[in-house]
Amino acid sequence: MLIKKFNNIEELSQFAARTFIERANLAIDKRGRFLVSLSGGSTPMKLYERLADEKLDWSRAHFFWGDERCVPADDPGNTYGQTKKILFDKIGATNIHRVESELEPASAAERYAHTLSGFADAPLDFPRFDLVLLGMGDDGHTASLFPRSPVDIDASTIAVTAHYQDRPANRVSLTPKVFNEAREIWFLVTGTSKAETLRNVIHGERNLGLYPAQRIQPINGNLVWMVDEAAGKFL
Repeated sequence: MLIKKFNNIEELSQFAARTFIERANLAIDKRGRFLVSLSGGSTPMKLYERLADEKLDWSRAHFFWGDERCVPADDPGNTYGQTKKILFDKIGATNIHRVESELEPASAAERYAHTLSGFADAPLDFPRFDLVLLGMGDDGHTASLFPRSPVDIDASTIAVTAHYQDRPANRVSLTPKVFNEAREIWFLVTGTSKAETLRNVIHGERNLGLYPAQRIQPINGNLVWMVDEAAGKFL
């Protein structure tokens, strides 16, 4: 595990964008394609804005999502729709494998599992991502894996329909089974409201039920925490 601290979100995003392109080029050189799982939220959107100005053979990049709300693509809460405007429309991306968020969660999860199987890296029935981007909530949740949700999940995708705090139900999420096979995983975490939880997740006792972010432990890959000064003040 590597922890990288930055003064602010701008510095974090600049470093992440540069390193993203390096990882993408490396994957394309080695395997002919770059498989990346994107995250929603304000922090990665800053990264996507910077990526729109970077040069890459985007025709070899395949975009997936760690989770998605089951709302129409033009809904402000839809991560694909947000990313399309900020990034995809600018780089002319074609290999976009979105969650069919217009479906009910169970159907969308099933369809997404089928999409993943088309990029399976044997003996897995899903792809081994070159890069996974994740965020972490004030409560330690990541993707749509919330505190006190089931820990041992054998499926590659799940429908999330239980209400949690003020978050709407009806989501699809990838699971630790998929995330932990990735070659590299980045947590992008900013803001003072996450500082105490971040300390507990990284340095506290292991409590997978309370802190879902602790469930993310790559089996044979790199785990990098990119945090701003506010979020990392207790590290």
